[in-house]
Amino acid sequence: MESPANRQLRQAGNAGPVKGTSPFAGPLFALCLGVLIAAGAPAAVAQTSISFPPFLEMRVPKPPTVAASEKGPFLAYEVHVTNFTPQPVTLKKLEVMSSPDKQVIFTLSDSGLMRAVSRPGMAPAAQAERLKVNGGMRAVVFLWVPVTGATPKSIQHRLTIETGTGDSVRTQTLDGASVPVTAQAVAIGPPLRGGTWLAANGPADASGHRRSLIPISGTPAIAQRFAIDWVKVSDEDKTSKGDSLKNESYYAEGVDALAVANGTVVEVKDSIPENVPGIDSRAVPITLETVGGNHVIIDIGGGYYAFYAHLKPGSLKVKLGDKVTRGQVVGHVGNTGNSTEPHLHFHVADANSPLGSEGVPYRMDFEVFGHCASFGTTCQRSAPVARKGEVPLENALIRFP
Repeated sequence: MESPANRQLRQAGNAGPVKGTSPFAGPLFALCLGVLIAAGAPAAVAQTSISFPPFLEMRVPKPPTVAASEKGPFLAYEVHVTNFTPQPVTLKKLEVMSSPDKQVIFTLSDSGLMRAVSRPGMAPAAQAERLKVNGGMRAVVFLWVPVTGATPKSIQHRLTIETGTGDSVRTQTLDGASVPVTAQAVAIGPPLRGGTWLAANGPADASGHRRSLIPISGTPAIAQRFAIDWVKVSDEDKTSKGDSLKNESYYAEGVDALAVANGTVVEVKDSIPENVPGIDSRAVPITLETVGGNHVIIDIGGGYYAFYAHLKPGSLKVKLGDKVTRGQVVGHVGNTGNSTEPHLHFHVADANSPLGSEGVPYRMDFEVFGHCASFGTTCQRSAPVARKGEVPLENALIRFP
């Protein structure tokens, strides 16, 4: 028969008495022993070494939605791992499993896990040890999971960690909670028209937008998870002609930005002057209010918000509360806020906030006819291919219908 002391320990720690050395000795372990002693447990029981499961938080802040692309469907989301113990743990492997059958559909380990992990607040010099998570610290695992076969309705994560050093190294696993998967992204129309557009900084596993985890009002979020900087280019893959210090020399300057769906204007910002094109040139100090420059946010229904940034001052064609229809001009492309040259920053998110929201994928129709290695490089053009109901990927050359 189970003793009252052991029953109390099992209920409190979700684990029965196990022989061996606890990987999480210290204040937490001492507290559990204190409970046993206070309960009147025999001295022999009080001295028994206990093995606890990993006391880690493993959380998915934004459950993923399947995004369709020219390379196939994928899930882009993050797992936050926080160490609630006083001892360091080392991340060894993260497995993504379909739920509830727990079939592994994707695995990160070794160098792949290293590339996927970011450590908020960690000094650059210490990043080589970013898989080691000390007590009270957090790691963020950026996941880009190809979806093959049927889309799982939900997923789980299995984290493998190591604790201890030398002969006391111990490997443990932790299964996280089930996370729902949304099967289809929101459908939208094109945000632009005419000419050739480069999807700069577009959706990609390691793009700057995708990894921009920013705490706003006390909550970290990635509003730009699927954001694109739309840059208009010539047949020679140039973004401007003539004086590169004049915004009027850029092909994107003054182009119409279009409502991607019927909706209601819920935020507008105007009157920020344009920057002189250049890496370090900003017309105003960059703050949370000015980072997007002149911008518009449209509530397109279903909990989705379309965000248009860096618009030309005085060009906005809508005001707060206006009802808009798909294809309607909302403003003109410019070079305001945190911008180096005229372009349209566009993304869809789940709240009425430029950065204090979670970015979500969307699907639209367009034509791909080439790809660039990166922004500002020569592009490889190809025969146009119509893409239906997809999100453009980073550095694709696009034409809209």
